[in-house]
Amino acid sequence: MSKKIIGTVVAVCTSEKKGTAKQNVNTVILKANHGLAGDAHAGAWHRQVSLLSYNKVEEFRNKGAQVQAGAFGENILVQDIDFKKLPVGTCLRSGNVLLKITQIGKECHAHCAIYHQVGDCIMPREGVFAKVLQGGQITVGDEMYVEA
Repeated sequence: MSKKIIGTVVAVCTSEKKGTAKQNVNTVILKANHGLAGDAHAGAWHRQVSLLSYNKVEEFRNKGAQVQAGAFGENILVQDIDFKKLPVGTCLRSGNVLLKITQIGKECHAHCAIYHQVGDCIMPREGVFAKVLQGGQITVGDEMYVEA
């Protein structure tokens, strides 16, 4: 039996408009087949939720970048899960919420503010996107794990 990969939710972030930084709102409701309530990127498509490893953000900060939760456009920041190592189709659970990874990384067509500030952005190579299969609430401090 393999060891369960467990992480802790560090931030849950939303933005009302696309192209703006997301803000940590501490608690969020996720709607099945939609995404985060109140987030501009929610909708009936394959990138309803974006996830990023807190550990990768910390590595980026250690290089001198001053970034806050949500700065990379991520919805959910999780400590101790390296999302880019998980294949498309992997399911993630946090409480009642069930997510399914649909995409790893993304092409960055127009460099974001962080890229212009420090010359790099980790979301295109470290972030993943998911669909909400089962809705519910996620709060900072909740556990998230890879469902077998």
